[in-house]
Amino acid sequence: MNKKSVRFRRLKKCRMHLKKLNKFRLVVHRTSRHIYAQIIDSKTDGVCTVASTLEKKIKENLNYTGNKLAASVVGSIIAQRAISKGINVVSFDRSGFKYHGRIKTLAESARKSGLNF
Repeated sequence: MNKKSVRFRRLKKCRMHLKKLNKFRLVVHRTSRHIYAQIIDSKTDGVCTVASTLEKKIKENLNYTGNKLAASVVGSIIAQRAISKGINVVSFDRSGFKYHGRIKTLAESARKSGLNF
């Protein structure tokens, strides 16, 4: 098995468990250059709010968008946007990525900004 198939196996197992909880999901995806976060309603699979390093406001303040600093900025912004829409409790969907590095930094930053999971 290669890295991608192992990640998709983890993703499938984790996502099925999170859908049973019927909570809002904080879904995170990362590439080598960017990190994306979105809050999805598990009941309707509708996107509630989005933040990523592709946004002009976020990108202007960063030298490089593929590091932990960029992940912490995205985590705090997604938390602020979620709280402003009345979403305080979410379940963390890491899309099969291991919980370390940028994924962990984004999660900790969202928790510090007031999001509970």
